[in-house]
Amino acid sequence: MADPDNDGQVTDRRLNRQMLFKLLVIAVLMFGFGYGLIPVYKKICEVTGVNFLTPKDITVEAPANSQIDKSRTITIEFDGNSQGPWRFRPTVSSMQVHPGEMTQVVYEVVNTQAHAVDAQAIPSYAPQQSAAFFKKVECFCFTQQTLGPNQAKQMPVVFYIDPALPKDVTTITLSYTFFEIGGKTKNAS
Repeated sequence: MADPDNDGQVTDRRLNRQMLFKLLVIAVLMFGFGYGLIPVYKKICEVTGVNFLTPKDITVEAPANSQIDKSRTITIEFDGNSQGPWRFRPTVSSMQVHPGEMTQVVYEVVNTQAHAVDAQAIPSYAPQQSAAFFKKVECFCFTQQTLGPNQAKQMPVVFYIDPALPKDVTTITLSYTFFEIGGKTKNAS
């Protein structure tokens, strides 16, 4: 005759092993999803043209002064959004530029924490078609920024507007979103 207590223990062990296996599969799938999410997000942003990391364009050169179109004036509006414990803003809200004219604007960021953080800025443009004509020669968005504890930093953007910008575009908004990279933090030295 079979021992009913022993049968219950065998069934419990079997159920426990099945549950453990299911939990391991779920953990592996969650890790795979988290690992694969970053390249998928970057690809979606690249395809849709929003919030993509801006690589430095080595083909962009300063235009010759003879290429400045003095007959047109473009209003450039600046915006700063932050996702993290800091203040981030442009030092001016807008400016008037001529297509082809080299211009600089400065953004200011202040880390309000007692420890260092790594951050990245991602640009977006409105209207979206203007992105192809907004040529950044120097930009803090080309590289990751490290901000020390309670550090304030002035970060320049040197740019010009390609004179081939369609005539119907008279205002361009350059907006940066500044966010912490991967939750990396550094201890204060």
